[in-house]
Amino acid sequence: MSDLKAQFEQAQKDVRKLTKKPSDNDLLALYSLFKQATEGDVSGPRPGMLNVVARAKYDAWAKLKGTKNDAAMKQYIAKVEELQKKLG
Repeated sequence: MSDLKAQFEQAQKDVRKLTKKPSDNDLLALYSLFKQATEGDVSGPRPGMLNVVARAKYDAWAKLKGTKNDAAMKQYIAKVEELQKKLG
């Protein structure tokens, strides 16, 4: 397993240990970076406007279109580290 993949997996564990809940924007960022790192570009139709949460997730992920998996992993790790400093 590569160092980056190990760091990514550790960041996934660390984010669950935060003492305070991240903001909705931070949660969207984590979600979209995770999805981009693990699945690549968003696919499928955009959810309807009545499904606000799914649409927000889709849009956040769609903004990362074209981002390489490794780059998304690095950004995810950095985001978790930022949240650990901010939220404990």
